[in-house]
Amino acid sequence: MNRFTPYKTPTNSHPCAQFMTLAEREFSAFFNAVRQLFGAEQAERSAEDWLRELGEFDVMPSSTREWRAITTKVLIRLANRLKTSALSTESQLV
Repeated sequence: MNRFTPYKTPTNSHPCAQFMTLAEREFSAFFNAVRQLFGAEQAERSAEDWLRELGEFDVMPSSTREWRAITTKVLIRLANRLKTSALSTESQLV
């Protein structure tokens, strides 16, 4: 295989394989970024939120845009959780 040729899903693969690949990439990138920036505890909580959000779909999302929408909702939850935590810590210091 030429190292400059992008990977293509085999044509005989199951149609859901492409969607699962999108899901794995989105989830993995999200989880790793949260873990690096905010630690393992926040990454695990956010991963649970992400999976819960996915569970609310009737049909598997089929585009990068739909996967990003899940991630965006979870990022908002994470930001609110961190903001609440920071405000709580700040009030304890005063």
